[in-house]
Amino acid sequence: MKQKKKKITVSDITLLKKYFGFKGINTICQSAKCPNIGECFKKRTATFLILGEYCTRECDFCAVEKHNPELVDINEPAKIAKAIKRLGLSYSVITSVTRDDLSDGGAEHFAKTINEIKTLIPESKVEVLVPDFLGNTKSIDIVLNAKPDVFSHNLETVPALYGKVRKGANYKRSLKVLRHAKAAGFKVKTGIMLGLGETETQVFETIEDIKSTNIDTLTIGQYLAPTKEHYPVIREYSPAEFKTMEIFAVSSGIKQVASGRYVRSSYLAEENFCI
Repeated sequence: MKQKKKKITVSDITLLKKYFGFKGINTICQSAKCPNIGECFKKRTATFLILGEYCTRECDFCAVEKHNPELVDINEPAKIAKAIKRLGLSYSVITSVTRDDLSDGGAEHFAKTINEIKTLIPESKVEVLVPDFLGNTKSIDIVLNAKPDVFSHNLETVPALYGKVRKGANYKRSLKVLRHAKAAGFKVKTGIMLGLGETETQVFETIEDIKSTNIDTLTIGQYLAPTKEHYPVIREYSPAEFKTMEIFAVSSGIKQVASGRYVRSSYLAEENFCI
């Protein structure tokens, strides 16, 4: 089945140029070829990408390129804070490539970015979408000590598919990341994609695993291959099927669930802010 994707208009492109006009600032919206890029920019929201544009891992579903990692830009946290202030954003999402080459996985850089934003715009809320830090709880705590308003880490898919599409990641390790952050008293969020070849039973079991971590918010979206070279879409889910997953997740006890074709972990993050 041919993938249906959202169209980006000329006015969207104008907004994109405005957002990307900040020297030395990257967004995951652009790097990951997110289908919601036009809609989010119209609402003056974006997810900022820190620690460079190249990843030390190579997930088959992801558009972010694997390459020798760049030197960490020590001025990046201040640049992002200034960009957020200039854009008048009341809610920002900070994510990163995976940096297994760094001793702390980039945790200190996350913390500095949060602190810069909170110092420059005290009223601004900050959500972080972090890698697994190889399960290092000291790194997780460095991020948590900076007091993000929401701590997010994506499971992405069911455990049976990790070996195929999430090389270098570990399902149980990611669950521990979520559990650790929630035990520390934070609002915690995760996301999964459908269409990679999982079964309905596997999705339900994954949702139950997610519930066991006591997180606050779950996002469920359709996997859309960034290019023909990436992992193929095995199945397209219908709106009714996404609704079924949402109902199951809510009935399992997850407080807030966003489920739909174009839902992504950072999509309309402010509107879906954990209550």
